[in-house]
Amino acid sequence: MTIYAIVQVKINNREAYDRYSDGFMDVFEKFEGTMLAADFDPKIVEGDWDKDRIVLMSFPSEKAFLTWVSSDEYREIVKHRIEGAEIIALLAKGIEAPQ
Repeated sequence: MTIYAIVQVKINNREAYDRYSDGFMDVFEKFEGTMLAADFDPKIVEGDWDKDRIVLMSFPSEKAFLTWVSSDEYREIVKHRIEGAEIIALLAKGIEAPQ
């Protein structure tokens, strides 16, 4: 089942976050994920939102997501994201098509 990762980002150290961003796609492309959206200026249509960026990714399964996020390559760059930003990350299951 497809799994979607939705990440809301609040940047508090641009230099550290840029180090993360600079290495992100090289690592991400080694795994089974698909980047669906990454927006620094999403249009807020309802409610309050205090973040700087939203990212939407898909993976063929939760296992594929966990393989990526726990990989040595990702662990090496994520330290910069931890230093540079606060995030809210959610996993959402896709809807299975009727048989």
